[in-house]
Amino acid sequence: MMFIVRSRGERPQAASIAIKAVRKTPAIIPDGAGKTDYFCVGDAEAMAALRAAGSEVVELRDGWYEDDAGGGVAIWGQGKYWEVRDTPFTVKEAAGPAAGEARSAEPAGDLVNVRGAIFGV
Repeated sequence: MMFIVRSRGERPQAASIAIKAVRKTPAIIPDGAGKTDYFCVGDAEAMAALRAAGSEVVELRDGWYEDDAGGGVAIWGQGKYWEVRDTPFTVKEAAGPAAGEARSAEPAGDLVNVRGAIFGV
């Protein structure tokens, strides 16, 4: 799961997380001036440990989180699936559904010739 650790420059230190992207905290965030957002991957226990240590942890929701270099982080599945992008169209790194999960949405059964079924052609 991906989440943000927001700090005044100190990189989050925990063996159970990996930092995937970094940006300045957007100016629209209250009390965000001078802070840095570290996009981290870890489990719920890692988030709880960081909070207990006094870190500001932000759970991510589905959406696009722009970075400072023209790319950003795309999130869906409430942080479970994510893509780090160099540009809005270029994926640098990703964690998404497994191939089996993606195929499960495909319809089963025979293909239908829609034109022939409707128009008899």
